[in-house]
Amino acid sequence: MSTSLYSAEPSPVGEPDSVLLPGHDVPLGRYTTVRRLLPHRKRRMIGAWCFVDHFGPDDVSGRPGMQVPPHPHTGLQTVTWLVEGIIEHRDSLGSHQLIAPGQLNLMTSGHGIAHSEYTPPDHPDGMHGLQLWLALPEQARHGAARFEHHEDLPTHRDGPVTVTVVIGRLGELTSPAGVHSPLAGAEMHYSAAATHTVTLESSFEHGVVVMSGTATVDGTVLEPGSLLYLGSGRTSLDLDVSGPARLFLLGGEPFEEPLVMWWNFVGRGHDDIVRAREQWMAGLGAERFGFVGGCAADPLPAPDLPTVRLKARDRHGRT
Repeated sequence: MSTSLYSAEPSPVGEPDSVLLPGHDVPLGRYTTVRRLLPHRKRRMIGAWCFVDHFGPDDVSGRPGMQVPPHPHTGLQTVTWLVEGIIEHRDSLGSHQLIAPGQLNLMTSGHGIAHSEYTPPDHPDGMHGLQLWLALPEQARHGAARFEHHEDLPTHRDGPVTVTVVIGRLGELTSPAGVHSPLAGAEMHYSAAATHTVTLESSFEHGVVVMSGTATVDGTVLEPGSLLYLGSGRTSLDLDVSGPARLFLLGGEPFEEPLVMWWNFVGRGHDDIVRAREQWMAGLGAERFGFVGGCAADPLPAPDLPTVRLKARDRHGRT
């Protein structure tokens, strides 16, 4: 693999076809609607990335913004990335952290954690960002919870494009955030029209989200509201933007462990989910998940389980 971020060489012949995955709107609390891009019926995961929500850009002047009371997580890492606005994070470890644009909040649930996310009363007029999940592999999903906040992330500037490696690695740049599988998560911000090629790790699957503007990615026109899945085996990716734009690149080694994703839990089978739900509802997290201090809102109760057993599925959606 080339260690540079950009390569002038053309993409190799015989790479897998790309698949466009349209998102759908999902209410997040009373005041925020997100576009859910992953999981999708055509593609459940990209590497360990198992969940992608894109929210905004929204005008929240005179409005509460994001209001998500305490809720639990198991078996995953949450990645929060903002380009506008501010969010206040609290969790059951005692973490209390404001996140602003260009900063990373990374929460590792391990066996269990609870957290809340609120736009503080004194906030900017705009809100725009991504919230993503990474599935934890078997050896990490039973471990201790932790929280990380990173303000100094590696960047590469090339004319009108600035690439920030938010998590994982891309080319020579590696994020300081702690991960449990080989992966990449990087923002590409264009201040003007540009055409270039990004060097990729061929063993990774990749996908691209356009957060703002319009981009032609590997010959496909991509606008906000969709995710372009690119498969694996690529050593480079051709990108073209006609004006200011912001893209987010996802990548990672294919995640081979079958998963069950239900509500805020990632497990390996129906019984994992039942146990997590029961333990959350028994005092809303007192033992396994803990309490979120400093948040006056009541914890969210878990929804009812479906009447059929939940089935673990692999990254292709097969049981």
